[in-house]
Amino acid sequence: MRTSTLSLAAVLLLAAWCASAQVQRTVIVISLDGFPAYALLDPKSPVPTLRKLIEQGATARRMTTVNPTITWPNHTAIVTGVDASRHGLLVNGEITRTGGWPPVKVEPWIPKEQMVRAPTVYDVAHRAGLTTAQVDWVAIKSAPTITWEFPEIPSVDGPIEREMIARHLVDSDTVQQFGKSNILRRDEIWTDAAVHILREHKPNLLLYHLLSLDSVHHTYGPGSLAATAAMAFLDAQVARIMDAVRAAGLQDKTTVIVVSDHGFKAVKNHINISTAIAEAGLSDKAYGLPEGGCALLYVKPEGAAETIAALRKKFSALEGVAEVAGPERYGALGLPDPSKDRQMADLLLYPKSGYAFTAGNGGPVSTPVISTGGAHGYINTDPELDAIFIASGVGIRAGSVVERIHNMDVAPTIAALLGIQMPADIQGHVIAEILSH
Repeated sequence: MRTSTLSLAAVLLLAAWCASAQVQRTVIVISLDGFPAYALLDPKSPVPTLRKLIEQGATARRMTTVNPTITWPNHTAIVTGVDASRHGLLVNGEITRTGGWPPVKVEPWIPKEQMVRAPTVYDVAHRAGLTTAQVDWVAIKSAPTITWEFPEIPSVDGPIEREMIARHLVDSDTVQQFGKSNILRRDEIWTDAAVHILREHKPNLLLYHLLSLDSVHHTYGPGSLAATAAMAFLDAQVARIMDAVRAAGLQDKTTVIVVSDHGFKAVKNHINISTAIAEAGLSDKAYGLPEGGCALLYVKPEGAAETIAALRKKFSALEGVAEVAGPERYGALGLPDPSKDRQMADLLLYPKSGYAFTAGNGGPVSTPVISTGGAHGYINTDPELDAIFIASGVGIRAGSVVERIHNMDVAPTIAALLGIQMPADIQGHVIAEILSH
């Protein structure tokens, strides 16, 4: 567990702020999925709203993510203050054992209470009598501590959806066919929902997540013109949220925190783990779950030691593979022990820069991509995986710049702004240096 090195003055400042937060408590957390720290540091990135928030508030030049550097594990770290070894998310869903072949599958729509194994900041807020809301947040299905929501997959029967339909902010056909809309349109509607919730319900805590940049980075790669356009689009959505705060009369009691879940790396070659396993003659003994910048390998219990040894030999010799990690490395990576968590794989693969893992039937082990795409999931010590952090508004010391924080620090900082406390044993700590009197 990381420990805080706060000075006595900082501790006193934090205590004073927590007391004052009892009457100043609206926090909006905006997650811009897949927004790398290096892109925000680039002065050419077209994000005037984000830059204004930085100018008026605080920023961390870089925010360290948790392993695996995947969307759901990192969003969960942001709201729990603990890593994947404790909160239980390794991929975008729950990894469940099938009892057959393949031995595992990913279940994304399991209730939050079953999936997330650590208290969240919205749980703590709700139990303190505060109101909570979420728009397209993750690992949050059927969460009993969310007051209002417009989920990733909305329903015409949902209370917020019904309100928006009645006010002609969205029509029922669009809600029913939501998954068929392109990601830019979905981001617009999620923003419509966040604006509506702010204006009509004024929650104490709003968690709001946009996906378009992540989708564009996967398809066209970081640094592409499409990625630059997606950043400009997201910046415009953040501007809409800021306008909504003012329109709702919340500007004098609101703190806005803008984060991302991970950065991105360019991909020029794919490694087909299914083909590699087949070449080793292990297709009936080992199964690979690719996640771009990492891959999880599961083996049958019968003869497991021999299978794992053969997999280590095969993948260690492959061009493009940087590391074949086993349980001896998981603790240092912030990952669970497979003997205690059945989700965790027997082996974890990391590729070299420029490579990403895929799985498919047939074809060569290594294939150059036709046009550069992008991936995440790489080890969190890679600076290209660093995420963004901006905080602005009530309780934030204007002009504050921190070189580096960890995304596990976000939850306790949100809690401090709301005048509540996360459990004492979390791994993150309050970013006290950005808080004002």
